[in-house]
Amino acid sequence: MGYIFIGLTAVIFSTMEITGKLIVGVNPLQLNFLRFLIGGLFLVPFALRSMKYKKIKLKKEDFLYFVMTGFLCVVVSMSFFQLAVTYTKASTVAIIFSTNPVFTIILAYFVLKEKMNRGTVISVVLSIVGMVFILNPFGINSDMKRISFAFLSAVSFSIYAVIGKLRSERYGCMVLNCMTFLTGDIIMFFLMLISKMPVIINFIGTNENLRFMADIPIFYGISSVNIIPVMFLGIVVTGMGYMFYFLAMDKTSASMASMVFFIKPVLAPIFALIVLEETILANTTIGICFILIGSYFSVGWRGKSVLAKD
Repeated sequence: MGYIFIGLTAVIFSTMEITGKLIVGVNPLQLNFLRFLIGGLFLVPFALRSMKYKKIKLKKEDFLYFVMTGFLCVVVSMSFFQLAVTYTKASTVAIIFSTNPVFTIILAYFVLKEKMNRGTVISVVLSIVGMVFILNPFGINSDMKRISFAFLSAVSFSIYAVIGKLRSERYGCMVLNCMTFLTGDIIMFFLMLISKMPVIINFIGTNENLRFMADIPIFYGISSVNIIPVMFLGIVVTGMGYMFYFLAMDKTSASMASMVFFIKPVLAPIFALIVLEETILANTTIGICFILIGSYFSVGWRGKSVLAKD
């Protein structure tokens, strides 16, 4: 079942950047707030059912933990992600964000004491080579701001993934995701209210590069034109996507679940070609091949380990 969850997560997450590009007339931070509000509310009934089944009673320390995960995931990682989607190509953001397993595997090794076998190491190396080919750093014409937004999103997401794994067994993925999304959204809501203060508007609003951080709307801009992709981003990508991701973690490991992001760079450019008509270059094709080989090493090596134990 773990591999099925990995496959479902990979497909859903590969539509994330494309869907973000289809949503027009919405502030990127506003969109981040809305997607996690919708995703969090979607998970509420599942989370309540899980809490009743596991007999979970949340205490003060639990809420403090969710403040940390919510801040890392919603406020930091996904805000940077949404800004990256706004500033550059969907396929490029997908590829850069997909470097987060490198950090996840390293952090999981030190924090969670998860072992790294030879197959995982080979997979990481081949996948990194593939991503380098796809990004084509010597031919890239974008500025560092676009790239840094995506990389900051990847690094902070990997920290969130490992911290989430620390208590995922205690809460279950439904409760963890639901509380993380809603707690993070509460923090986002207060930051959005602060952005409406005259002093903030006067200080930031005049700077063209920072204008998106001033007077952030909450629902203004949502219309019949963009409501469907907004709902898809909230329910399918955010609610169901993260749910499957942590189910994959529970059934396998943080390292194996992170392989989702080695498959994503293969699928995302194809989806971007079909939906957004973004061209797939020769270097992208070569990179995709490296990533596919890397994923085979990871899954194949783990399969051999399981057979050996049997």
